[in-house]
Amino acid sequence: MLHADVVVVGAGAAGLALACRLGEQGSADVVLVEAPPGPARPPERTWCSWQSGPGDWEDAVHRRWDRVQVHAPSGRERTYDLAPFAYTMVRSGDYERVAAARLSRTGVVRVEALVDRITGDGVVEGADVAGRWVFDTRPAPPARPGRVALLQHFRGWTVRTAQDAFDPAVAGLMDFRPPQPPGGVAFGYVLPTSPREALVEYTEFSRSVLEDEQYESALVDWTSQVLRLGPFEVLAVEQGAIPMTDAPFPRRVGERVFRLGAAGGATRPSTGYTFAAAQRQARAVADALREGRDPEPPPAYSARHLRMDGLLLRALDGGFLDGADFFAGLFERQPTERVLRFLDGSTTLREDLAVMASAPRAAMLRTVLAGALDR
Repeated sequence: MLHADVVVVGAGAAGLALACRLGEQGSADVVLVEAPPGPARPPERTWCSWQSGPGDWEDAVHRRWDRVQVHAPSGRERTYDLAPFAYTMVRSGDYERVAAARLSRTGVVRVEALVDRITGDGVVEGADVAGRWVFDTRPAPPARPGRVALLQHFRGWTVRTAQDAFDPAVAGLMDFRPPQPPGGVAFGYVLPTSPREALVEYTEFSRSVLEDEQYESALVDWTSQVLRLGPFEVLAVEQGAIPMTDAPFPRRVGERVFRLGAAGGATRPSTGYTFAAAQRQARAVADALREGRDPEPPPAYSARHLRMDGLLLRALDGGFLDGADFFAGLFERQPTERVLRFLDGSTTLREDLAVMASAPRAAMLRTVLAGALDR
């Protein structure tokens, strides 16, 4: 059996971030356990985040935008300058290639294996590896069900149009012109990389995923009738579902075993953003190990932000809040920098109160009362 100071299980955004940091600081022997090629490995996917200044993965950034566009359900269009932030897009394939190059310059040992389970004392069964500390970044369910459980589910096409159809300098962040589902919200993304190429993605916040033909129908209608792209070729397809819940995700699951990334609560419940929080957790763990402290990952978001997210999700799920109007109005009624920091979970209490004031008070009150009656 191979023994190490640290074993990282999973080679997604969080696992690779932690392995690279630990390998480059050289303060511990590290083994990275990743699934072998095949169905156990996730498909190509895209990660987006808000970023101010250069980040840790500049070589993996596929595109960044300094301006975004929001379309209200009525069709009203607004463009917002993001300074000092930028909206950053990273493709998982690029991220993995950059990580592989960084890891090749370190002493990190990479092992391919299908992990059966991880024992509380740090043995990774199926990989024949054991560690003083083990960080499991594979998807995992919450510790217990929450009061609300929605999904952010989506299908996106990378398209190439026959004629110029996009402004590469502006990302279409939220387009609420698609028909809205009951008890949820639907919107489109447009992330252009050239005048003729973009990722166009249809997204819903709702209780269950759609059938394949429903995603296809929504994308066809939106790209043809709303975006009016004209003839285009689909170069790639991506699809997924991200849990949006107020359920707790434990970060410590054994004396020596931790969860990191989405499994450790890095997904923001109200937005689905994960990438930036996973990077913050990896940085904190690496710092703790270097300084000889207990390396339990920190909470990705404050208790206050999680309570706010739970309230917002219950308002959407209960049909008390018109999600499309709320999110579109958020940008209109609040300074852009405040909205971006709210989406990232870094706002102050005063700013949070200002943001929540953008929501109809009657809707929030009905949500609180409904929650009290359910207890």
